[in-house]
Amino acid sequence: MSEFHFNISLSVLNHLGRNLYRSFITVIGEAISNSWDADANNVWIHLDKESNHFIIQDDGIGMTREDFQNKFLKIGYSKRKEGEVASQRGRPYIGRKGIGKLALLSCAKKIHIRTKTKDTAYVGGIIDNDQLDKDIKDDLTVDKSKLELSDPDIFAKCKISHTQGTMIYFEDINGGIKNKLEYIRVLIALYFRFSLVDESFNITLNNKSVTVDDLNDLAKNTQFLWNINNIKDPYIKRLECIKKQGNIQSSLKIHGFIASVGKPSALNIRTADERADIDIFVNGRLREKNVLRHLPDFATRHVASYLYGQIHFNELEDEEDRFTTARDAIKDGDMEYKKLLDEVKRIVKKISNQWDKWRLELRQDGDPDNKRKTRKERAITSVVNEVSKEYKPPKGSNNKQKVDSWIKKLHPDAEFNFSSYIDCFLSENLIRLYIKEENIILTPESDEEIKNFKKKEKGSKNAGNISIDVREKDDDLSYLSMDGLANLLDKKELTQYASLARDAREYKPIRDALAHTARLTQSAKDRLTMVYKNIKARLNELLASE
Repeated sequence: MSEFHFNISLSVLNHLGRNLYRSFITVIGEAISNSWDADANNVWIHLDKESNHFIIQDDGIGMTREDFQNKFLKIGYSKRKEGEVASQRGRPYIGRKGIGKLALLSCAKKIHIRTKTKDTAYVGGIIDNDQLDKDIKDDLTVDKSKLELSDPDIFAKCKISHTQGTMIYFEDINGGIKNKLEYIRVLIALYFRFSLVDESFNITLNNKSVTVDDLNDLAKNTQFLWNINNIKDPYIKRLECIKKQGNIQSSLKIHGFIASVGKPSALNIRTADERADIDIFVNGRLREKNVLRHLPDFATRHVASYLYGQIHFNELEDEEDRFTTARDAIKDGDMEYKKLLDEVKRIVKKISNQWDKWRLELRQDGDPDNKRKTRKERAITSVVNEVSKEYKPPKGSNNKQKVDSWIKKLHPDAEFNFSSYIDCFLSENLIRLYIKEENIILTPESDEEIKNFKKKEKGSKNAGNISIDVREKDDDLSYLSMDGLANLLDKKELTQYASLARDAREYKPIRDALAHTARLTQSAKDRLTMVYKNIKARLNELLASE
């Protein structure tokens, strides 16, 4: 046994929560944060899924014998209590309460630690959690619960030249390492953006540096980007394929970006119960995941399933302790955090409107929760979008861009005409059914109109060599259009009363142009829309009457 032991009551240690951290990536993050605080330039992570262990090694300042006993093994030790807020190199300290190391000390059966400063020899020990459980059960005092001696040979896989720093070997990880190596790389790249604070801080996983290149899949699926207060982020340079970009200015001292993907599934990190969200960072470390969950107005909005990003707000790191015991969230009710949430709400509201507009411009579904368009308008837009996709030149054709521009030009008219045709179809057929139901007698005027239509239809069928029936029901009413039907149903003195007949007169010439797929002028569209509102209102009155 070594002379090292925990510098806290074992029962208190147990009550603090040795299983405080359950996420594997959180454990890695705690170790990375410790290396940051120790002024390391490099963190090397060696992960072996088959043997269910991993090693974290850094080249930080390391620990002396006294540091290891009185700081590392003292749960609750905080540099901030000693008046220190930054490292010797000026890095803002990530650790605050000194209990984050519980993540490291409880995630595996055994944790082997070796550390040294530039001028001292290695010190360390082994934390055996099974033995620790036994000592707690036996109510041993801390001076009787000694750490085992560390074995230098177990760190043989650390081939990096090590003159100072700390090495930790995690043996037999609780629950195993479930995530694939490539996705662990993605999670590290997403959650630990220390490169935005200090470019000299490097993280290596199994002999390969973790960089923004590990986020290329996410970058390729990114559709839109909004840069907040002109952040200089190396990841943004990867977004070469984005369709649209906007800039957002904020009076709050924040910087970051929010982006959206083409499909929500692109935000899922496969084989991990994780997804890219809009996260809050303080001094490069993730402090609040998925900030939209604190904004009820947006958390369940359709657009939220497409958004991800990072908002950096270093003002949250001051003398006030704003973070939860688990260090992975910000306390509710904090006034500085509330200011941030209010600003995020303003930004996301602006983004959601622009996202909806940009999506529709690309002939894709927008945000059904957005009130810029009615549900009817969005449904029609969606149908026209789907039909438009069927008109495209074969692969390799040089006409794709030209055809796309033509369809884009026709799109607004297609939406209007489609909507108007549905209105025509429903209103005219509802009137036909109503006339039948009420047993309204055809007039000589309508008989003459039906006779003329039948004659025209017969001539057209002969000219086209068509022998099949065209109309589903060959009854007389099917030959009357809106004006003929209106005269039967609702013909009043045209100069004194609102009636279907009066509106039908205005409706007919524009409706005929529409039926022949003519593109209408804006004045004609406005007129048709207004007249149809009158028709619909009057028809609803008639249908509601006994």
